Amino acid sequence: MKRLAAALFAFAAMCGGAQAAPSACDVLRGTVAQSPPGPVFLPSFPQAKDGSLHNTAFLYDNAVATVALVGCGDAKDAARIGDAMLVALAHDRYWRDGRLRNGYAAGHADNPVKLAGWWDKTQNRWVEDQYQVGSDTGNMAWAMLALLSLKKAKYRSGAIRIAHWVDTQFDTRPPQGFMGGTFGDQPKPTVNRWKSTEHNTDLTAAFAQLSTATGDKHWLERAGIASAFVATMWNPKCGCFDAGMAEDSKARNTTLALDAQLWPLLAIPAARSHADAALATVKQRLALKGGLSYGETRDGVWTEGTEQAVLAMKMLGRAKDAAALSAAAEKNRAPDGWYFAADTKTSTGFDLQTDLKQHRAYFRNPALAPLAWAALTEQGFNPLTGTKALPR
Repeated sequence: MKRLAAALFAFAAMCGGAQAAPSACDVLRGTVAQSPPGPVFLPSFPQAKDGSLHNTAFLYDNAVATVALVGCGDAKDAARIGDAMLVALAHDRYWRDGRLRNGYAAGHADNPVKLAGWWDKTQNRWVEDQYQVGSDTGNMAWAMLALLSLKKAKYRSGAIRIAHWVDTQFDTRPPQGFMGGTFGDQPKPTVNRWKSTEHNTDLTAAFAQLSTATGDKHWLERAGIASAFVATMWNPKCGCFDAGMAEDSKARNTTLALDAQLWPLLAIPAARSHADAALATVKQRLALKGGLSYGETRDGVWTEGTEQAVLAMKMLGRAKDAAALSAAAEKNRAPDGWYFAADTKTSTGFDLQTDLKQHRAYFRNPALAPLAWAALTEQGFNPLTGTKALPR
């Protein structure tokens, strides 16, 4: 009855029958309840009508939604997404080595698992986005976190399989760390030889949890390597974490990215010594009246990142800052309870790998990721520890 009530509440809100938007947890529950039965991937942008975002379920978005549902006390619905990840691991159209794809077709997870794509009328053929068919190590880390949050042997086994593939992306070039993963389709995708602060932060958390779950110290050692890489990315002149290392592992990528400032504070105990400086930089260089931007273009509010900051502020005891940012994020909420990805088109400052003439951007579209992060902030649940606490 609880799931049915949540679904009806969400449906009523969409039809204009509710005076106030439901909680983010209720919207997530309702979305799962309205999905096809069995293993399911949720749509990342449910109102996207065509192109590369139509009917696409990004792995990261679904992983965060899984952990959020666990934090909402709904492990049963979370497990349906976890089951879809296991289907994808077992029934990829090509890979059998433990990697997942960055994106799948939303809906029931079939055998073989479906990838997102669209019919291009100009080319008169089926097209798949080459980022979506690739495998970023950061997204693999989030899939590990999602599976480990479900606390059952079959999901733990899935996380181990993913971890072994991520281990192939270990880079011995100093500073040691884990590379970005792959771009493009089989059989020979491009290897992303750059190393990301955000990815290695995610892997610190995922490897640490995997070591705890399995008792295997190899994964604790891997967590230490990823954590050490993040530590080297601290830039005292900037008062920020740099974005990572370039493909040559010599030049630093000094792009300022919001998540790279926030996630280390949620995932790595030693990183919290930089909290005051990092958050001051966020306020000085990424803040807008309506929230926080992804990067220094400051051309729009990134709702997901603003919600991430709400959670970080709460967990760091900065209640006043958390409340102000939460109020800002709520302005980017639709009447049905979903959250817009951004208040207007906003650039990340990073190149779009499928078209290097453009930057990756977010738009004013209802999106799964900010909804999932809003649910996490509602519950005070840290997805990088799988608890309501910071790591020790």
